[in-house]
Amino acid sequence: MEIRNVVLVDGARSAFARGGRGKLTATRLDEVGATVLRALLDRNPKVPDTLIADVGIGNVAGRSEFSYLGNVQRIAGLPLEVCSFHSNRQCGSSMETLHRIAMAIMIGQIDCGVAMGIERMGRALGGGAGETRITKMSEKITQLNSVQRAAAFDHDDYFSVPFPDYILNSPWLQSMVQTAQNVAEVYGLSRAELDEYAAESHTRTDAAYAKGVYKDEVIPLEVEEPVFDDDKNWVEDERGPTLTFDRDECVRAGTTAEKLASLPAIRGTKSWADKEVVITAGNACPTNDGVSAALLIAEEKAIELGLEPLARISGFAVGGVKPQLMGLGPVVSSKKAFAHAGISPEQIDRVEFNEAFSAQVLPSIRELHIDRDKVNVNGGSLAIGHPLGATGARLVTTVAKELRRSNTRYGLATQCIGAGMGISTVVERLD
Repeated sequence: MEIRNVVLVDGARSAFARGGRGKLTATRLDEVGATVLRALLDRNPKVPDTLIADVGIGNVAGRSEFSYLGNVQRIAGLPLEVCSFHSNRQCGSSMETLHRIAMAIMIGQIDCGVAMGIERMGRALGGGAGETRITKMSEKITQLNSVQRAAAFDHDDYFSVPFPDYILNSPWLQSMVQTAQNVAEVYGLSRAELDEYAAESHTRTDAAYAKGVYKDEVIPLEVEEPVFDDDKNWVEDERGPTLTFDRDECVRAGTTAEKLASLPAIRGTKSWADKEVVITAGNACPTNDGVSAALLIAEEKAIELGLEPLARISGFAVGGVKPQLMGLGPVVSSKKAFAHAGISPEQIDRVEFNEAFSAQVLPSIRELHIDRDKVNVNGGSLAIGHPLGATGARLVTTVAKELRRSNTRYGLATQCIGAGMGISTVVERLD
């Protein structure tokens, strides 16, 4: 079987809103998804709607407004014959849908498809998994798996530092915040380092908006402003004025490391070795609502249609690490993706690294031997936001567009995933 090349024609997204109390609270996300999808297709008229064979929707929470598979593409006006599927690989869900669409194109099953991500975090996540329940589940899993600490790969092939027993002996199932604290301790990261990186993310994102970097990526939406009561609860029956939403809501202009230093550590986080807890709301990503979409097509079909795609999908992979050190997943997945693409880390020109926490980005960059100046040059998720299932397609789109702006060749999009995974995509700019 001949394996075909796959290219990213274009990608777009909504601005990312604060989860549960932001500008998308009163707006159905299936309608937002349809608006983004329609705008993406309308600005690429050489790709007819009838060519799209499948639409993948990455989503974690599975809210009812988009649990029916046909909602988004039907509202967007695609033909009734267009298929769709949901994919849940936690934070990597829309990057997973992109990989699945790409694989279907590679083997000739389809010629064209759309990878999407849709996530509403504010009214969907949390609850039902308190610390006591998590601890009991972790203890049970550890009892069932007596080789839980056994290495699944040669540690030295991926990491330059040992993983301390006091962390590997800690409960298997922990909050994502706790895993960030664990990683910070393994790599000896200080609170000042983490806050400095977070402040830089906001500064870069704000500057990118000022330069119009995201103008082509973010689809402006006309939304109804939500109304909240005195306790900050959404009042569903009241209607606010219509407004234009076209800028990520969590970007804090003027943020500095000094300002972030005043924030307390996130409650409930601890050090298994009684060290300083360094994870705060300032160096952790916010919770968000948002939508992303990426249009993929066989390269031979793109040539036939006279398209000018952004980039070729050169390689992709997933990889696993110890769940207690979840944030290091991108180290493994990225090294596998480099091998799949047939390139070395030194050839990477730009990286879009999902900033779940400063504490997991900094050591991952170090382990991948990538120049920090190549990473998130226009800001990252600490400022832009991280609506779980919608982030992956956003990262791939963002890095592909940045390759064109900077006239560079290879880009990496990567993110950590709950339960100890990483997912990565390598793209190559097309002339």
